[in-house]
Amino acid sequence: MTRSDSTPRLLCLGELLVDMVPERPGLSLRDADTYVRAAGGAPANVAVAASRLGATAGLAASVGADPFGTWLEGTLSGAGVDTTFVLSVHRPTAVAFVGLSAEGDRDFLFYGDAPAHFDITPEHATAAATALARAGGTRVLHFGSVCLAREPARSATAAAIDVATAAGCLVSVDVNLRESFWDDLETARDVIWSYVERANIVKLSAVEAAFLAPGEDHAGAAVATRLLAKGATLVVVSRGATGADAHTEEDVITASAPVVRAVDTTGAGDALCGAVLAATLEDPSVWSDPERAQRALTRACAYAALSTTARGA
Repeated sequence: MTRSDSTPRLLCLGELLVDMVPERPGLSLRDADTYVRAAGGAPANVAVAASRLGATAGLAASVGADPFGTWLEGTLSGAGVDTTFVLSVHRPTAVAFVGLSAEGDRDFLFYGDAPAHFDITPEHATAAATALARAGGTRVLHFGSVCLAREPARSATAAAIDVATAAGCLVSVDVNLRESFWDDLETARDVIWSYVERANIVKLSAVEAAFLAPGEDHAGAAVATRLLAKGATLVVVSRGATGADAHTEEDVITASAPVVRAVDTTGAGDALCGAVLAATLEDPSVWSDPERAQRALTRACAYAALSTTARGA
């Protein structure tokens, strides 16, 4: 199969949903009375973020056969993301109401007991990962933990990882913990660990590191040490407004984020992740050179910071 320049070399797998964000910034879920629709879902956000930085990206997801699903697919296409593997299913597209503090921090309230994004099947994910495997150059499969919470999405993720790994693709994961989707947090911790240990690139927040390594004084470093020993090549720990740390076998690179007036931090971590993956696709060796790695991480932190200056992801 001949690859064109538009063939996605980044395949994001997982949820695509509608975020309802307060029309007036800084309102909690209790206080907001008017909301504005925005496209969301962490893997979709990563695909858009990377696409805007020049990467060829696609999304494998399932949305409802409803007006929200149609709107989301059009929004992705408009952002340059390949939607070949975005399918419509007979469950409603998920809707998340997002409350904001004065600093722009998020509080999510998800609607729908069985939203469409959990209906992604192993067959669907395998087909998408097979298309990725046929692309040339560096290829990355990226996913998050939300779709690990339910079947068949969990098995679909495992199937995609199997195909991507066998084809020599890099595997990337964002922990992106959403506690409300899990029946219990011990199960969540065990399942998430079992999947992140299969990844080459891992992104998580300092809060998520503390969840994965409870009781550790320096949870981010502890998680990175464990994952690097398991075969990961890059572990990025985000620290919100203060920046991020990138752990490799040789070094720990630290970057600060520029000071901005945050309106909405929804999707900031996804912007950071998308920038990291865009840099990786451009040149995977960037993370083995401390000087270039520093520039790439600083750019990713700036990209994430700028994403907070407008509403929605």
